[in-house]
Amino acid sequence: MKNHIAGAARAACAVKYHFVRCPKRRASVLKGAVANRLEEVLHEVAEEHEWEIGSLAIRPDHVHLFVQADTRHAPYQVIHRFKGTSAHVLRDEFEHLHRLPSLSARSYFVSTTGKAGEQVARQYIEDQS
Repeated sequence: MKNHIAGAARAACAVKYHFVRCPKRRASVLKGAVANRLEEVLHEVAEEHEWEIGSLAIRPDHVHLFVQADTRHAPYQVIHRFKGTSAHVLRDEFEHLHRLPSLSARSYFVSTTGKAGEQVARQYIEDQS
């Protein structure tokens, strides 16, 4: 992730979030082809909204996502776009995911990072890979 500052008419911002989300019941379903497709979908969502994914670690039972978004979107809107789109696509493409009542748990973790915290968050996510 570059040191990118997004600009608007009267504002400049560089807001970076570290999200952690889990499948429903923390099921270990994010592996193999599902994990590969999830990564593709997350990058597609980021590109669609002009967000930048700095780090991504997909574990069988959770996902770490470090993303820079603009201030037009609140953190809950950012994670809900990622969760909603990815859940819809993955459940359409992978029949075995229908055994879960829903793909994503409602809860998630988010923290904002400053310049110093960015390196710590990136290192932590890379250590999860």
